[in-house]
Amino acid sequence: MSLIDAIIQAIVQGLTEFLPVSSSGHLSLYQHFTGNSGEGALMFSAILHLGTLVAVFVAFSKDIIALIKELGQMFKDIFKGKFSFKTMNPERRMIIMIIVSCLCLAPFALFKSWFESVAQDTSIFAEGLCFLYTAAILYMSDKCKKGSKEAGDITAKDAVTVGLFQGVALLPGVSRSGSTITSGLFSGFSRETAVKYSFILGIPVILLSCLLELKDALVSNVSVGIGNCFVGFVVAAIVGIGAIKMVSWLVKTDKFKVFAYYTFVLGVLVILISFIEFCMGHPITFA
Repeated sequence: MSLIDAIIQAIVQGLTEFLPVSSSGHLSLYQHFTGNSGEGALMFSAILHLGTLVAVFVAFSKDIIALIKELGQMFKDIFKGKFSFKTMNPERRMIIMIIVSCLCLAPFALFKSWFESVAQDTSIFAEGLCFLYTAAILYMSDKCKKGSKEAGDITAKDAVTVGLFQGVALLPGVSRSGSTITSGLFSGFSRETAVKYSFILGIPVILLSCLLELKDALVSNVSVGIGNCFVGFVVAAIVGIGAIKMVSWLVKTDKFKVFAYYTFVLGVLVILISFIEFCMGHPITFA
């Protein structure tokens, strides 16, 4: 992998991790058409995801600091026997609901190898179908009634709904941010709450998946170069901050459906290309 490849993938990751168009799907397409696939690609993708986590911490630093403080206070109350579900403040309720959403990923972990095989195979047909799914949920969320739920109003049912949608987003081509934001909107969240919950929810999920990928890469002695990893990490973080600001603005101004049109067109094109590749008997690459 060249330095240019690393920078391009970092830009793609930084933008698409937060724009509701699927970072895994776009990285899978880039790696497919450039021949940068395999275990090394998975490790580099994990590094890029860590870079986007930095972007989340920067963009939502105030909210994250408040949640960390409340988490510490919550543990104190648990040890002192003062914890109560009925008297939770908005920050504590959000922490509990994020934990519930994360636990919903447990059943999907059983199919981790299958999800990875879809991303690493030589066909992009599955990615095309997943892009169409993303387009469908984005379009429907734009049509649903505007909600008003804030952090203190989120219920366990809402958290489970968001968690299950996030589980499906493990497929390349299904947007994690798109899935969690739209499921929040389906559940009656306000636009701002849906965006905030989605991105903060991504912190433990992305961190855990990255650590697992890095562990597997270290065990298999896969290397993509320290220099490329560092540059990719920094670029993904910087681009990610801009992407978060853009998504927040687009959701609040009801321009979210533009991504539904984009992912629909992309899905159709990807399926068409996969059919052409099937007829040719080999992938189309530009390496």
